[in-house]
Amino acid sequence: MKRRLVAAIACRNQGARLYGKPIQNLDVENGVRIIDNIIDCLRTIDCIDEIVLGISEGVENDVFKIIAEEKGLRYVVGDQIDVLSRLVKCGQLAAATDIFRVTSESPFLYFEPVEDLWGLHQEEKADAVFMDDVIDGCGFEIISLRALEESHAKGDVKHRSELCTLYIREHHQEFKIIKPEPPIELVRKDLRLTVDNPEDLAVCRIVFGAFKGQAPRIPVPEIVKFLDANPKLIELISPFTETGYATMYRWG
Repeated sequence: MKRRLVAAIACRNQGARLYGKPIQNLDVENGVRIIDNIIDCLRTIDCIDEIVLGISEGVENDVFKIIAEEKGLRYVVGDQIDVLSRLVKCGQLAAATDIFRVTSESPFLYFEPVEDLWGLHQEEKADAVFMDDVIDGCGFEIISLRALEESHAKGDVKHRSELCTLYIREHHQEFKIIKPEPPIELVRKDLRLTVDNPEDLAVCRIVFGAFKGQAPRIPVPEIVKFLDANPKLIELISPFTETGYATMYRWG
């Protein structure tokens, strides 16, 4: 059977520190939002067959239905807390065998290895590929839909939250998992490229402005060089890096 890789993006506007993170503008003048750059980048990756939005219930999230229609994407609407169920529904809607997962508030994907890792995922008959150790916000996950369905059936509330692959990670002996090592220059615990705070947004806007001629495929190694050349930007996000990495996935 031919495998079908579907990118599922869980979308919601609620946020304690910064409301409406996915729809914040990276380019205010031209109206390029975070979610626009994510979707446009995913569309350049040949192995991704379709992009589906998994939208949280609530009128405040209706904007994502409009975005889906603007972009010609299909979408599902589901429980606000049970993010995993939304990803599963995205996969089922699109007849996926596997899900490509990125978060909706991280505009700069480490896209270069995706094609090769999708090939490896298939060759090794893996349940999951976790690109974990790259800069916060740039990683991704490739997970079989079957493994996500099993996680939802066997897991509890915490496993169905935004920590969608936590069950697989806590029961890693039961799954075949590949954890590739990113290039050493992208293992930077002093950097983050995800938008959770106003300072994160300010930095990502400056980064996008510097590289928008290459958008949506902005190479993360080039962003790292840019930030190293502009240490004041690193100072802006440094208060949030320790907490960010501390709350990222770990093996159970």
